[in-house]
Amino acid sequence: MKTKTIYLQDIRQGDKIASSFLVTEKNMAFSQKGSPYINVRLKDKTGEVDAKVWDRVDELDQTFKKGDIIFIEGRVQSYRNALQVSILSAQTCDPQSIDSSDYLPASALDTDAMFAELTAFINTVKLEPARKLLAAFFHDEKTAELFRRAPAAKGFHHGYLGGLLEHTLSVVKLLDRIAAHYPELDRDLLIAGGMLHDIGKIHELTYDNIIAYSDEGRLVGHLVIGVEMLDGKIASIENFPERLALDLRHIILSHHGEFEYGSPKRPKTMEALVVHFMDDLDAKLNAFQSIVAADAANTDTEWTAYNRFFERYLYKRKKGETAG
Repeated sequence: MKTKTIYLQDIRQGDKIASSFLVTEKNMAFSQKGSPYINVRLKDKTGEVDAKVWDRVDELDQTFKKGDIIFIEGRVQSYRNALQVSILSAQTCDPQSIDSSDYLPASALDTDAMFAELTAFINTVKLEPARKLLAAFFHDEKTAELFRRAPAAKGFHHGYLGGLLEHTLSVVKLLDRIAAHYPELDRDLLIAGGMLHDIGKIHELTYDNIIAYSDEGRLVGHLVIGVEMLDGKIASIENFPERLALDLRHIILSHHGEFEYGSPKRPKTMEALVVHFMDDLDAKLNAFQSIVAADAANTDTEWTAYNRFFERYLYKRKKGETAG
């Protein structure tokens, strides 16, 4: 039985709905009169919505938890100009009826095509040890499977399935162009560093039913995880150049750019500096586009609401409008 019959992008005020959703938040609360109710946040690949359980609170509180995929029956209402679902009944879904891609957003680009384009860069690397290192990562079936599916972040940029692959490919393509413009740069080091800069994210995040940080992600972080993975692969390659290993460790550890952004080291080589800037550029442009897209339905203004990350309002360029 397929339980996913309705997507959140299609619901309207007054609708009666019977479908399955991912629970991303759940907590008990009390009304001013002291009556208990449950705050719930429901999600699927098309969006999120607030929901409430007003009746049978104790019973339904035992039925599901955060991270579950539940089948609900409910009614769509409006509260403070936003849609809200009143949950009338709920039950956890049979795992056999679940396709996780229904509940988590995914890259709009073709995963197979992106992975083929990314791995094609391996053969363009002239230095054999670097080429062997990249093959050890991306020709490994388990690593490749995780890398193709992983998001690049929990929320800020490329926070969807396939996001890590999409982001990494974009960064590597930018680095390839930068290397052609500045011949004094070590292209092999740029390509290898770009392909591996976020490799630790395949273990930093969990992305089965919900995108969240793993214990390893919270306690160690993807920069250190990435260096540990790098050293593990290097150990399997005979006579791997120590200088190349050092340069790659530095790129991974410094690619966030500044101490306050999580880098234990700031970029101190040209290649590390370029990887940092291209990583930052691609992440911020993706975040900008996501913020503008999320506000597209608001046609009353050409500006988004004030964005705390960018610390500014963002201009929503009209369709077909050019700077000229």
